[in-house]
Amino acid sequence: MCFYPQVLQPLNRKCILILLVLAMTVLSWPVRNGIHAAVLDETIRIAIVKSASEVTVAGEGLLVTSETGEPLSMTFPATVRLTKGGLLVEGKKFRRLLFSASSAVYVNNKPYRGLAELSVADNGIQVVNQLPLEEYLVGLINCEISSSWPIEAVKAQAIIARTYALNRKMARMSAPYHMESSVIDQVYDGCLIEDSRARRAVQETEGKVLTFGGGIIQAFYHSSCGGRTEASANVWGTSLLYLKGVECQYCLTSPASTAWECKLSLKEIEERLRAAGHKVSGLNEIKPGSLNSRGRLKQVVLLASNGDIAISGEQFRKAIGYGVIKSTRFVMKNLRNEISFSGSGNGHGVGLCQWGSKQRALDGFDCGEILSYYYPGTELKMFSDIR
Repeated sequence: MCFYPQVLQPLNRKCILILLVLAMTVLSWPVRNGIHAAVLDETIRIAIVKSASEVTVAGEGLLVTSETGEPLSMTFPATVRLTKGGLLVEGKKFRRLLFSASSAVYVNNKPYRGLAELSVADNGIQVVNQLPLEEYLVGLINCEISSSWPIEAVKAQAIIARTYALNRKMARMSAPYHMESSVIDQVYDGCLIEDSRARRAVQETEGKVLTFGGGIIQAFYHSSCGGRTEASANVWGTSLLYLKGVECQYCLTSPASTAWECKLSLKEIEERLRAAGHKVSGLNEIKPGSLNSRGRLKQVVLLASNGDIAISGEQFRKAIGYGVIKSTRFVMKNLRNEISFSGSGNGHGVGLCQWGSKQRALDGFDCGEILSYYYPGTELKMFSDIR
């Protein structure tokens, strides 16, 4: 290519910048690590920051563009602050900023591959990370499980994470992003904890997804089921043939990952319930309701001075905190001014049980056998064959 000044002058600077961004992005793709170009055109958009008042961006060799595509000169690390109707950085106001680098873009000190897009949404700064799907999966593995687990369990995780991501992408194609980076969707913290075993699992399952009736399934999964996985109908009211629930004694071989207990005062429980929108006043006792077909609490009855209120087990768990009431498989004991909870399992219980998957891999099952057990009736296919 000729880059004499007289040749460059007539060209649109925006076009040049776009070409440079594309070139740097392609060069950053790890062909050397075996992820094929055939799947690199499948990108995913992840919300990594939401409703922030300010965001710090840093990195080596960053390219920056504004909402108009204009290239910007900026000193890094740069602090982007929320201002009325836009983003403020170095005294200048923008509606949208796009950051890219050949290695990684650091957002609030965490490295992310691909592009970081900053904009204003929900009265705060929103950051969306756009990157190749397979690279996203490599970064995700050690956020969801440990890549040191038996490789067949790690491969099973790669497949369901890919399946979940593609299902969400198709459902949210016109949305600003396809998924969040928390337990709301899949936990993702960028490329900081990537490693060779995570990359191996992604490479060896490249492009594989779980299907049912020819379509990509809703590949829900959780940490530990506590003995029996849950039916989707019991959690979200929608019955799916491949999510009816199965017996799972495998996670019980790791008691530390399955059993839990905690104590909370009635005052704290009431405060959390009220913060979640439940109109409770003068809470003095909690009683368990009936169990569903999978042995989990269908309802929790709140006895309060303003009347008794019955809410679902899932609503109660969400209000108190997923990290506190780890599943709806629990019993409780009313003590003086506090409640003692003890239970088993961690998560909603639907789909694959991650700790159960680990044990099945230790027992000699491969990733296909693990997945067919937790999602009965499904088939493994290449995404390229069904798109």
